[in-house]
Amino acid sequence: MLLSLATAALSALALAQQIDSTVPVERGLRLDVNAYGGEIAVQTWGRNAVRVESGPTDRARVEISRSGTTLDVRVESRRGPPEMVDLQITVPDWMALDLSGVYTDISVVGTRGPVSAETVQGEIKVEGGSGLVSLQSVQGGVSLTGAKGRIEVHSVNQDVEVIGSSGEITAETVNGSVTLSRVDASSVSATTVNGDVEYDGPVRNGGRYSLSSHNGDLTLVVAQGTNASVAVSTFNGEFESDFPVTLTDTRKGRRFSFTLGTGSAQVTLESFQGTIQLVRPGPRVEKDEE
Repeated sequence: MLLSLATAALSALALAQQIDSTVPVERGLRLDVNAYGGEIAVQTWGRNAVRVESGPTDRARVEISRSGTTLDVRVESRRGPPEMVDLQITVPDWMALDLSGVYTDISVVGTRGPVSAETVQGEIKVEGGSGLVSLQSVQGGVSLTGAKGRIEVHSVNQDVEVIGSSGEITAETVNGSVTLSRVDASSVSATTVNGDVEYDGPVRNGGRYSLSSHNGDLTLVVAQGTNASVAVSTFNGEFESDFPVTLTDTRKGRRFSFTLGTGSAQVTLESFQGTIQLVRPGPRVEKDEE
């Protein structure tokens, strides 16, 4: 009887042991990670290998396999409902990442390759990335720093932000704000329904920039010497500018346009009932409330 109990206890302990596996990889291999819940935390190192670590679990197993040019990491349930499992994964900085979950927080630090991250109820935070960087969450905030390339960040009920990044940027949410700070983009589409939109970066000659919100304010930072054709649409909101502009075209419904410099870039600003602001770079002085 005692032997049986001891054997059962050892078996349970074995099932609850944490995972720590390292797999050699070569350039061109992609990492695909799927976890139902918990956390996926990815960091980089200088080795051509992938290390996968997880906390103790007794109802889930972490499976690592290779298929063609993809290294797969899957969290599978042994029995009953899926268990929350935290994964710590270390990869070469060149490796492309495809990360997904349901009740999962996702973080990436130090990558120089393409990144795809998708979750339903969790936050996404990525530092780095190049090529295609696509981040999507339904119930969580999305934050991207230091990326280069084609950037797509999406949420439904939280804020999205892109900081210190460059390339072509698409940023969308429904019930949150969009913040693009210290970015250098040739093409921008930033959209929300119930939140503010802010773009702080150069408006490049020949670039296209579209900011829109239904119930929020828009803020566009405009440096001296900017060349842009600007189209503004605000129905129940206001338009404010830190510098004088001369309207060249006005239409019904509070639609108007003007030109800065040579008008090389195309800028579209739309808010149904928010304030649209053009501001100069630098510290902002809040207006005193009357």
